[in-house]
Amino acid sequence: MVIPKPLCRCRVCKEARTKGPPYERTGPSIYIHDIHLLIDTPAESALQLNRAGIDAVDYLLFTHLDPDHTEGFRVVEQITIDFRTWRNYPDKRIRLISPRPLAESLPRIQSVYGPMIDWCVSRGFVNCDSFDHCLRIGDIDITAVQVERNDHTVFIYVFEQNGRKVVYAPCDIKPFPERREEVKNADMLVIQPGMFETGLRHGFEYPEDHISRQTLYTFDDTMALAVRINAKSVLFVHLEEYWNRGYDDYKALEKKFGHIRFAYDGMRISV
Repeated sequence: MVIPKPLCRCRVCKEARTKGPPYERTGPSIYIHDIHLLIDTPAESALQLNRAGIDAVDYLLFTHLDPDHTEGFRVVEQITIDFRTWRNYPDKRIRLISPRPLAESLPRIQSVYGPMIDWCVSRGFVNCDSFDHCLRIGDIDITAVQVERNDHTVFIYVFEQNGRKVVYAPCDIKPFPERREEVKNADMLVIQPGMFETGLRHGFEYPEDHISRQTLYTFDDTMALAVRINAKSVLFVHLEEYWNRGYDDYKALEKKFGHIRFAYDGMRISV
């Protein structure tokens, strides 16, 4: 959910509506400046790129195909289209790179034209390249680690450059593949914090059979996971409105634990 959630009058949303970023939050996305790689396209993708001053997107990668990660896929058209021909400018075309299982699912993103991927390829907006496990772009090695779930195709990505490692696991990462060597000993783990079970609106408490427990750890579970895989630092992303916490609440948690940070729109990180 974006923050503020439309029409919501809770404390968190009212504060975000008044103060704007970093209290205000849009959808889940990250950009790797070194190689002009955009990961995921939420509905607000065009806004995010403009606001961050991004001037090139050469590559696009999806973690999974839930709407909050793909609704803004049309941004590839907005970036590359020449309105005189309704095709891409000759020097503008985005490479959509996908692990093979995810590439096979791309036609599920639909519009009135049918599969969005077919439309974008036919107009020259994107080229599609699939890979099995690893690929290299520039001097960055990218490893795709699939989350073992029967109902959903989800990938965690490991980025390695000059001896440094970042693990990117923003959403739907339960059960986390923590036995895989690729995800261990990261300089930074970028991950969803999991459910906060206290301090929720209306005094709500998650029952044991709640649907959220199928895809989310608790915050305590996620903190313990980071210790088990020996992550040197943790950056939490994909922060939900219904956890009833605002920017100041997350800053207080950062001070409490020391080695964690909570992301906000426009945040830039060097590893």
